[in-house]
Amino acid sequence: MAVFNCATICPIEEMEFSAFFTLVVMLLAAALFISERVRPDLVALIVLVFLGVGGVVTPQEAFAGFSGSAVMTILGISILSEALRQTGVTRWLGARMHRLGAGSEKRLILTTLLISAGLSLLMNNIAVVGVLLPAVLGLARRSRTSPSRLMMPLAYGTALGGMATLLTTANLIVSNALKDAGHQPFGLLDFFPIGAPLVAMGAVYMVTFGMRLMPRYMREDETLPQQLHEKLSHLYGLARRLYEIEVLAACPLAGQTLREARWLQRTGLRILTVRPQGRINLPPFAGMRIHAGDVLVVQGSLQMERLEELGLRFLRALPDLSPIAESGLSLAEIIVAPHGGLIGRTLQETRFNETYQLQVLGIWREGAPLLDDLGTIRIREGDTLLVQGSAERLHLLRRNPDWIVLEEDPDAPLKPERFGQALGITALTLGIAAFNILPVSLAVFGGAVLLLLTGCLDMQETYRVIEWKAIFLIAGMWPLSTAMRTSGLVNYLLQPLIGEMTHIPAWLVALVLILLALFLTQIMSGQVAALVLAPVALTLASRLNLDARALGMAVALGCSLSFPTPFGHPVNVLVMTPGGYTFRDYFRVGMPLTLLAIVFILLGLHFFWGI
Repeated sequence: MAVFNCATICPIEEMEFSAFFTLVVMLLAAALFISERVRPDLVALIVLVFLGVGGVVTPQEAFAGFSGSAVMTILGISILSEALRQTGVTRWLGARMHRLGAGSEKRLILTTLLISAGLSLLMNNIAVVGVLLPAVLGLARRSRTSPSRLMMPLAYGTALGGMATLLTTANLIVSNALKDAGHQPFGLLDFFPIGAPLVAMGAVYMVTFGMRLMPRYMREDETLPQQLHEKLSHLYGLARRLYEIEVLAACPLAGQTLREARWLQRTGLRILTVRPQGRINLPPFAGMRIHAGDVLVVQGSLQMERLEELGLRFLRALPDLSPIAESGLSLAEIIVAPHGGLIGRTLQETRFNETYQLQVLGIWREGAPLLDDLGTIRIREGDTLLVQGSAERLHLLRRNPDWIVLEEDPDAPLKPERFGQALGITALTLGIAAFNILPVSLAVFGGAVLLLLTGCLDMQETYRVIEWKAIFLIAGMWPLSTAMRTSGLVNYLLQPLIGEMTHIPAWLVALVLILLALFLTQIMSGQVAALVLAPVALTLASRLNLDARALGMAVALGCSLSFPTPFGHPVNVLVMTPGGYTFRDYFRVGMPLTLLAIVFILLGLHFFWGI
């Protein structure tokens, strides 16, 4: 490879200066990362500028990271993840993960790690995190768990799962190097005997020592839907006025729409959700027809005599607002903006329900809730309204100067009607990437464009949700990888080691290759580390008369040891901000896991590969 022949391309003096300058920049960046005095993404940009100004890389090489496959994959994944969130796919997935992990934080961590590891057997690691990240964030809110307790298990699970399959990029690179050198390439299941125990070990570690080492950062900007519902229910006293009633065959309102029946005026009860014939909850709307057998969740003052007259049967009182969440509706508090045009007018006069397609459940005024005859109450400055409606309508309300949205459910889907489209496009995208029909970056970006074309997400939202921190971090560090190869620094670091490894045991050779892969992965990414070390492993195997495939396995698995730093793999960067992690957090949790993984890799190489 060019790495080992760069001395023939450049004069030795120039090459030595470039290598020395690259080493200085690398050590400076490491010091800044460890000190945490400068933001990681800013450190990456400093590295880019220094290497470019120093002439170690060309301007084209300095900015090549912004068009690199990893960056473009993250761009596409950011779009895909937000589309899944807005259409409710991740809420659905998070609910099922919550059922599996409900009961304890340990079960949540284990569920997150095993699901991410299982998916990474067949999918690109970045794609796995892109799909699961918003679902796991929703899981954290649903279970009232700090995201910092689940983000690392998510990232580490994908890395561990990738070590059990050929489909990881570093594994494929080493396999192709073996084939090009005339050796038998790795098969799909060759990694599984070592990778499966690694996944099991990682799961045990994360639910024991890892749990104790992981930080517990509580983000003040996170609103927990359950807490929000419980708080609002208690604050407005709604739990004492929530009921389920059934529409009987004798009901004179059956067969009419809510508008035709003048439901609120005749019953005094607001319908929150409807279960046609007792099935799934549906949000009410003016044109909805009520039929005999429908079960209604209502709010208001219940009068048994009046119910009997209208052919309605009382079923039970409800303790909370959970039926609203089940129906896909959201709750929010909105406050009347000062000097707004609605002050002094009633909700009926402003046709609030029809105009905003939201239902008012209560008005908070002077420290107490108003719950009766809301349509006739004149709005005052400072009034706060508890409203129910679709997340999309609440989202649009934020743009209205007459209202200020205080709190709303962050997981509520804005476009639930696009659920099937988003799920289908995502499945198609991941299938194309998993079977290598197209490169992962192109497949993911194509899927993102399809999601935009079908209306699952709009362009304005796209610019807001892109993970710019991850992009600048990866793109900024990209030139360092290029400089290490082109300046000859890698050659200087490896050649003395190669000479010293001619008289040591085979397992120690494998250990040295694993440690080199670990080191280079933190700086150059696992893919580049595999490109650099694969020929080294083949050279050593030839000189020492060792199994080339065994040493190749050591290199491939070592390139997946991304745990100790946020830069070992893009997935670590993706979860860094949601988890609130620092460089030290990764090192504290990831280094013990890395040492355990090295021991397991060496044991696996001994038992399955004879080293």
